[in-house]
Amino acid sequence: MKVILRQDYETLGKIGDVVDVKNGFALNFLLPRKIAYSALKGNVAALEEEKKSHAKKSKQELKAAETLASELEKVSVTIPVQVGEEDKIFGTVTTQMIADSLKEKGHEIDKRKIEIPEQIKSLGIYEVNIKLHFNVEAKIKVWVVRE
Repeated sequence: MKVILRQDYETLGKIGDVVDVKNGFALNFLLPRKIAYSALKGNVAALEEEKKSHAKKSKQELKAAETLASELEKVSVTIPVQVGEEDKIFGTVTTQMIADSLKEKGHEIDKRKIEIPEQIKSLGIYEVNIKLHFNVEAKIKVWVVRE
């Protein structure tokens, strides 16, 4: 069955591609989830409208992510932790702890967007990446201090 993709799908293609898939995959997965249209002439025109609105929405999301990134570049987070001998902390500093500290400062960030390059297991200053959009990343400083 031929279908037209309404959105990017990793294994099939990009928006607007006409792909040939098995009937069951199209009828049970792609069409009910609105990932694709059946390849009819009327659906091609509808897809063009969706492409325009998708491009506009994507541009707005990118702009919002860039402004949030510029705000986050100015933010540093302090996380108080319990320490043992030789200033080693009990456990590690998690993305949830960083997300909670950012929330206290007024920035609601999903913990899955926070990337810690190395495990934080001692006191100090660390740089953490926050993936806000496909092309936009922000770096914040995390201060891990004694409680």
